[in-house]
Amino acid sequence: MNKTIESLWASKRLLLAMPIALLALTGTASAQCVNCTNEDPKKILLDLIDQIDSAYLTQSPQNLMMMEDNPAYFVVDDGKALFEQKRGPNNVSLEKCDFGKGPGVLDGAYAEMPRYFEDTGRVMDLESRLVHCMKTLQGFPSDDPALKARADIRALMAYVGARSNGYEWQPSMDHPLEKAMRDAGEVMFYRRSSVLDFSCNTCHSETGKQIRASVLPNMNVPKEWTKAVSWPALRVGKSSNVRSPYQRLRGCYWQMRKGQINRRSDAAIAMFSFWKDAARGEPAILPDLKR
Repeated sequence: MNKTIESLWASKRLLLAMPIALLALTGTASAQCVNCTNEDPKKILLDLIDQIDSAYLTQSPQNLMMMEDNPAYFVVDDGKALFEQKRGPNNVSLEKCDFGKGPGVLDGAYAEMPRYFEDTGRVMDLESRLVHCMKTLQGFPSDDPALKARADIRALMAYVGARSNGYEWQPSMDHPLEKAMRDAGEVMFYRRSSVLDFSCNTCHSETGKQIRASVLPNMNVPKEWTKAVSWPALRVGKSSNVRSPYQRLRGCYWQMRKGQINRRSDAAIAMFSFWKDAARGEPAILPDLKR
């Protein structure tokens, strides 16, 4: 980091010395907050930067400056309104959806996903669980366009995800299928294949690797990896579109020239299980603003 950037960074840190008020929509101000930081995304990232010397975390001071005005907050608001809206043939909201901590309990739920659900007999991620609740609670049939409205589903994911901001990643490993999913994701992460003979580990196993100007996170450094897996998030330069974990995974597979991985598939969920487990114990940054 050159002297100009260091000076800019130091000046900005002074401006950020006063605590930043939490947004009520994140739900992390609750007295019941367990294993969470009670801080907003910007403060969480600043705390991580204070703890480790990381070119990945500090590569974009401009992004950090914009985090408190992250356009993703508007998408979170849209998701909240959609979550509470009565929809579908049953004319009900999603407020009774069970994300693993009981019907209607959102705070910290996403930080413990993917997880096994007895009512489906499978391990589910946030997107597949939302679609399940749209079918079972709201009554949408499997071929309904609402289940394919990706912008709406990403908004719902952004809202539910934001309710885990600051919570430590703690994906459940109590059920044998949860462990099996995590282990399958690990195999996928390290498996080299396709025309480039790449694996996820090719890019994310060491500190200092880059793709063009972008510094890549090292999955062996949990304080970097927690930001890497904090999706849904808004990518600068991608308009106001919040992107899902699946879109990040699909993008990585495309860059490695691997075959397309299907959304809501066991393969995708297995990878998410491994991702989150690798960030275990570190705070989620939701919504995040990424390069």
